[in-house]
Amino acid sequence: MTRHARNCTAGAVYTYHEKKKDAANSGFGTTSRRIGKDSVKSFDCCSLTLQPCRNPVITKDGYLFDKEAILTYIISKKNEHNRKMKEYEKQVKQDEQDEAAKANAEVQKKLDKFISTEKNIVSNKTVTVNDQQPSTSGAVSNVSLGKRKELPSFWVPSQTPAAKVSRVEKPDSKIYCPVSSKPLKAKDLIEVKFTLVKDPADKKSLIAKENRYMCAVTHDILNNSVPCAVLKPTGDVVTMECIEKLIKKDMIHPLTNEKLSESDIIPLQRGGTGFATTNEKLEAKEQKPCLQV
Repeated sequence: MTRHARNCTAGAVYTYHEKKKDAANSGFGTTSRRIGKDSVKSFDCCSLTLQPCRNPVITKDGYLFDKEAILTYIISKKNEHNRKMKEYEKQVKQDEQDEAAKANAEVQKKLDKFISTEKNIVSNKTVTVNDQQPSTSGAVSNVSLGKRKELPSFWVPSQTPAAKVSRVEKPDSKIYCPVSSKPLKAKDLIEVKFTLVKDPADKKSLIAKENRYMCAVTHDILNNSVPCAVLKPTGDVVTMECIEKLIKKDMIHPLTNEKLSESDIIPLQRGGTGFATTNEKLEAKEQKPCLQV
């Protein structure tokens, strides 16, 4: 007798667990799985290297990068654009040469036609009946009726269609953010200044510490579960709770007493946590063939 548990086979109901198990074993359908903590980037890690930033900079959209990594990315994209631009200019030049050659060929064709017409006017050649009507003897052969120069088979290598040369589109001069896919410029990067946690008893290195940074105003510990923001004038990182309760009341920088605006507060895009309402993209999906009846 089978066990009356998840693997029960005597029940008349096709349970949800059995459906999921059969779908995973069959290889059909879409498999979804929630991303674990080890697969989520930490809030102070670069979005390219996925390592803690040495010289952190942030974009206008709130994505954190290491300065060396993002500048290397921008330079590589510029070099790629220059290479594609040279190929495009070479293609344009070749097209102009082809158009000029085609125009010259048309002019030469008209000239040859005119010369042949003029020669026929003064020609005293007598046309015979045999010249007007080609011989029909052996008309089945490819040699007769002017087919001497035609190839007998369409599958001869020289008769097969050739692949067309791929056209190069004009490259876009803009450089886009590798995360948000929005235009990115090096001058728009804002330097970020994290406030280190001052704990004399903790002798670990910065990377080995679990609590590395804190809010510059309230000294609250920063992690993935704490929403943070960057103050654009100085680059200090503060919590969103500090912004809502302290800064937005008078819109003055709490450390330098500078006047702030809404654009000076940049929310920091952080990684996901174990809570469902923290981020939106915490579920990975794998598309598989669909079994249709």
